[in-house]
Amino acid sequence: MWRVPRQLCAHLLRGSKLSDAWNRPAAFMSTLLINQAQYAWLKELGLREENEGVYNGSWGGRGEVITTYCPANNEPIARVRQASVADYEETVKKAREAWRIWAEVPAPKRGEVVRQIGDALREKIQVLGSLVSLEMGKILVEGVGEVQEYVDICDYAVGLSRMIGGPILPSERPGHALIEQWNPVGLVGIITAFNFPVAVYGWNNAIAMICGNVCLWKGAPTTSLISVAVTKIIAKVLEDNKLPGAICSLTCGGADIGTAMAKDERVNLLSFTGSTQVGKQVALMVQERFGRSLLELGGNNAIIANVLYGPLHTKQSVSMFLGAVEEAKKEGGTVVYGGKVMDRPGNYVEPTIVTGLAHDASIAHTETFAPILYVFKFKSEEEVFAWNNEVKQGLSSSIFTKDLGRIFRWLGPKGSDCGIVNVNIPTSGAEIGGAFGGEKHTGGGRESGSDAWKQYMRRSTCTINYSKDLPLAQGIKFQ
Repeated sequence: MWRVPRQLCAHLLRGSKLSDAWNRPAAFMSTLLINQAQYAWLKELGLREENEGVYNGSWGGRGEVITTYCPANNEPIARVRQASVADYEETVKKAREAWRIWAEVPAPKRGEVVRQIGDALREKIQVLGSLVSLEMGKILVEGVGEVQEYVDICDYAVGLSRMIGGPILPSERPGHALIEQWNPVGLVGIITAFNFPVAVYGWNNAIAMICGNVCLWKGAPTTSLISVAVTKIIAKVLEDNKLPGAICSLTCGGADIGTAMAKDERVNLLSFTGSTQVGKQVALMVQERFGRSLLELGGNNAIIANVLYGPLHTKQSVSMFLGAVEEAKKEGGTVVYGGKVMDRPGNYVEPTIVTGLAHDASIAHTETFAPILYVFKFKSEEEVFAWNNEVKQGLSSSIFTKDLGRIFRWLGPKGSDCGIVNVNIPTSGAEIGGAFGGEKHTGGGRESGSDAWKQYMRRSTCTINYSKDLPLAQGIKFQ
């Protein structure tokens, strides 16, 4: 998820001077979708032909310029100046300075700011959802739904802002009190993937903020316009509350910025959403500095065939789809429906159903990120439960049954080993009231849910002696 996309996905404009990189002929500028009348609504989000991709209280950027494309027709939308490593360094410093102010704000007051962010998103929900559809490729209702998810988590976080706290525990020593004290970790780095360019940031941002943390966001390069548009909405709320904009900083960028975040000891918690392969690299870099990470990695939830869906995100995704279809055939599978690229503009492929594969076929255990459904026949409940659990990914799973015993066996210790275990509903989507995340190669991270705030805080066990004696624990006495 960190790699700067190939020219198939995003065109890099290199130049030593800002004016050289952005000063293009009028003919080129007119080809951008943002300059076409039907896409004039993009400017309601504060977007322009050229957009700065760094925000730390002010907008800037001295890195490469990328052009993002609409996957429905592969036409250029607009351009974004990415962050340089120097921009990153400056932004981290400003974010940490902003934390000194934000951490002093009472939690319920922080919740009020998050509530205002949710309201600001509500006002832009249709236009921002349209941008998600345009730049990412989701159908419009899903794009709007993704923004709604950010709105919902803001509402949820407002309530949590008045509930954060640790217990007072009974002490074994007379005249003593034990208290669990929770404090913000400091700077939370958030790296998101192209497939959920708004919601995943929202899950992390809203709860991290009410905990007293500041956030530094790096979205996927191919959805940079979404990152800029969302940050503009948040920045306005912070400005209206006379708070430092660096509380919610942005550094659009590629592998260099992602690697810097993973290795930076000043990033107290790094939340990464992306592939399992890159997640392993992230985990190692963060662990090497004894840092904290929250990983939401690959899933592999084949359960229903899509009949209403948008284009794949990039041409590279189309190539991966075709490669998966061919590999399925090599491993003995039969394509009973679909399997082809649609003859139309954009990155559209046919929904595909494959039968005849062995349950342990390597392609069936690979996350292709495409509308391919592998169908298997099983003989017993124990057999199919085992097949579900033999997959290395462990994000989401579902069973369809009216057998009450089977339902609870599916939910029990010998049932599904995924982080999300459903009954009589598909594996797509999740409510913000429950923890979202998976086991095994999905990384083990959890976002949202009733105790999600604990991940964004550090816990101290505090012993207070209000007696006149100094007794030791466990009744130890030095004679």
